[in-house]
Amino acid sequence: MKAIIQEAKNCCNLIWIENLNLRGEYEKVILDYISLKYPHLMPLYKSIYNKKDKSYWYMLDKEIKEFADQEGFIYVCNDDTISHPFEEPPIIVNYFFS
Repeated sequence: MKAIIQEAKNCCNLIWIENLNLRGEYEKVILDYISLKYPHLMPLYKSIYNKKDKSYWYMLDKEIKEFADQEGFIYVCNDDTISHPFEEPPIIVNYFFS
């Protein structure tokens, strides 16, 4: 996530981060793909999507907030009402918990 933010920071003034929402028939398709291509990630995905464990999102939220503070970015959760000039560093909006 940090690498994505670093890459995008000079191209925009708003960066939204969001979890992967698996709904309906797509859930099986996506999880089958992950199982095939990235089997080492399946325990994490099972924890998140089968057990509804949000600890990964809380950990990532903390990590990105600390990174944003270090880099001087505004960091908010579930709030995209803040606006500022395009040439300013981007606002990072966390939608993990929406």
